[in-house]
Amino acid sequence: MHKPSWMNREVLLISLSAFFADLGYQAVQAIFPIYLVITLSSNALYFGLANAIAFGGGALLAYVAGLLAGRYSRKWLAVLGSAFMLLLPLIGLTANSLIAILLFACGWWARNFRIPPRRAMLTDSSRKENLGSVFGFLHALDIGGGMLSVAVLLVLLHAGFGQGSLLLLTAVPIVVSTFLLLIIRDARRKARDGGKAARKSPEFMVKKGTFNGIMVATALYGFSYYSLGFPILTIASGSNALLGIGSYGVYLGVSALAGYYIGSRKGISKVKVLGYLGYVLSGIGTALLALGYALGSSVYILYLGVTLMGFGLGVVETMEPTMVSLVRSAVKLDTGMGILQGSRSFGLFFANLIMGVLYVMNPSLSYIYAAVVSIAAGAIVLRAGRDFKG
Repeated sequence: MHKPSWMNREVLLISLSAFFADLGYQAVQAIFPIYLVITLSSNALYFGLANAIAFGGGALLAYVAGLLAGRYSRKWLAVLGSAFMLLLPLIGLTANSLIAILLFACGWWARNFRIPPRRAMLTDSSRKENLGSVFGFLHALDIGGGMLSVAVLLVLLHAGFGQGSLLLLTAVPIVVSTFLLLIIRDARRKARDGGKAARKSPEFMVKKGTFNGIMVATALYGFSYYSLGFPILTIASGSNALLGIGSYGVYLGVSALAGYYIGSRKGISKVKVLGYLGYVLSGIGTALLALGYALGSSVYILYLGVTLMGFGLGVVETMEPTMVSLVRSAVKLDTGMGILQGSRSFGLFFANLIMGVLYVMNPSLSYIYAAVVSIAAGAIVLRAGRDFKG
């Protein structure tokens, strides 16, 4: 079988590590809202609070990881974050809502901590012209692992396995993911920006403006990028738990395919693809969730909304790091990846708090809010990157 020109040992190992990580923690993400709200009889507002704490703290740790990766071993920082993700499976050992929220938050902080150094290592292992394909492949395996985890989860739940046992079982793929990071070779490239003259050039200013626009847009997108646990709850409460969890599998599967397809396209306008097919399409999908709930939790409309959201996520997760890598002359790569992840998580902190409050009032209100903010993020990145070529 012919190996793609962009494929090498580090790209494969990093992507496989992402696959196994998602095989573990995405199952936790799928079970957690049902486990917390339905099994442990907590309020949906507490689920929003749990995600807010997780993503808010994750924003800070992602930024810190980006700073540390510029000075210390990116490989060992990624390994450290991956190892502490093992806090997530421990949720299965507790029937206390507060402890479950704390374990979820700490495990999610560890997840965010490992992302910036991992992305920086991936960028330095690849040629500039191959970054779209590389990040598309990473996202496909990343989310593909999550999709597989949901499929296995549905089979085991249907077979009668308890939620607590399934949560504990997610530790196995997380351990495998950590081992794969251990055997990666971290080849760091020296940052070159051409000196003061280059930093004042029109091309540099365009790149810097594009980077700043992406950071604002991704933060704003974060304000709309609520946990998919909310749609899972909407579908589960209107139908059954298996249909709710199944929607997460659809979301992840479409996201994986979209990321790989878009990442492999050559000659596309990355700004327009990110703006229209990423942020705006995600907003349209979220608007359909509001419509589906208003029509009595129509499963077909809700699933269509989740599908569009999945496609938008695939585009965003592929194009954002690709574009940050392409404009890295305007900002140090490690720090840039930390800011990227931190900006998203900063918005996520408030998004899940707001979603939790609005969802308790009326689920449609929460989805309408998220749709408007996501479309606004698309408008910002299209405006900020209008002069960027690439």
